[in-house]
Amino acid sequence: MLAVTLTKPVCRLGISMAAVVLLTSACAVAPGMRMQTSRLQDTPDSSNASVSSGETRANTASEKADATSGTPEIAITELDAALISRLGQSRKQQQLELSQMLSGTPQAYVVGAGDVLQIVVWDHPELAAALGSSQTQSSARPADPLAGFVIDQNGDLTFPYAGTLHVAGLRTDEIRQSLSGALAKYFVKPQVTVRMASYRAHQVYVDGEVRSPGALALNDVPMTLYEAVSRVGGFSETADQSDLVLVRDGQSHRVNLTQMLDQGLSPSRLYLKAGDVLRVMSRDENDVYVMGEVNKPVSAIPRRTGRITLADALSQAGSVNASTADAAQMFVIRGSLTGEPQVFRLDGHSPVAMLLAKDFELQPKDVVYVDGSGLVRFNRVLSLLMPLISTGLTAGVIAK
Repeated sequence: MLAVTLTKPVCRLGISMAAVVLLTSACAVAPGMRMQTSRLQDTPDSSNASVSSGETRANTASEKADATSGTPEIAITELDAALISRLGQSRKQQQLELSQMLSGTPQAYVVGAGDVLQIVVWDHPELAAALGSSQTQSSARPADPLAGFVIDQNGDLTFPYAGTLHVAGLRTDEIRQSLSGALAKYFVKPQVTVRMASYRAHQVYVDGEVRSPGALALNDVPMTLYEAVSRVGGFSETADQSDLVLVRDGQSHRVNLTQMLDQGLSPSRLYLKAGDVLRVMSRDENDVYVMGEVNKPVSAIPRRTGRITLADALSQAGSVNASTADAAQMFVIRGSLTGEPQVFRLDGHSPVAMLLAKDFELQPKDVVYVDGSGLVRFNRVLSLLMPLISTGLTAGVIAK
């Protein structure tokens, strides 16, 4: 009888200890998202891990995001004032180089297929009949050329006595010289005047978040980027002024008007060329994702200037959840798995850290993740195990 009495407390003690061990070990497999990190090994290559292409190096990274079967191992870079300054200088340098590449001395207008020329040979009014009858405003259609000599699709111009001349790629003064030389065979010192009657050969295309997207005809006055946007009615309410894509000669260039203006660079020096395509991106396409222990997970939208900082994104998400978030574990995940993914971490224990968050600019499609505290994970495990423990005790009482 005594042996039986001593066995029950021992069994209960064993069950209690097993439950404690189970609860403490279960924290490692608590449900929900969290960033698994570990210390970096001291290897010669670890100090040269790239943080971003041409921006800075993760030589201060002491931790890494652990690799899984579907994601690589990535060094974690701590956010500090020096890093933010280097990233800002890199953005400025990129826009400066882009501005220098796209700006330059504009070229004089050269005629092409579809252009209409007005040609006058003085003292020979009989040649004026070749211009054709002038159109009235009521009968003219938008696609109809004005009265004059139309350059055909081969770039050729046909004129009485002069015959057919290839003029595509020539300026009006060069065409005048060619005509004068050809007419000199039939007329004594012909006086020729060549003017543009209609510009139809060269166009640029503006679409995206502007009020009246469409094609714009180039003329003898060089068209700047600002003028092109103005001609289509300006930016719409949803336009991202920091993300204009200029496609030229098969290459895309991303123009940040906000950054250029901040640097004192004039976008009015960016001249468009024939065939350029200018697309104004939408702010909705350049959002960032805020998730984790925040009050309202959200897809944060940049301002009209296109600028969005880490503090802006957290503000749109209703700030971090004070009862569940670990302020020291705020991460920004950037880049794709096919390129150079990066992970930045901000220790937000001190309110001063929000000054860094205010200056750290996010890029489109960044992911802001706020990790949960260890106590929260423990409570979640406890809430899952308590029904099982209660069920077991109930079954034990019934069996007893």
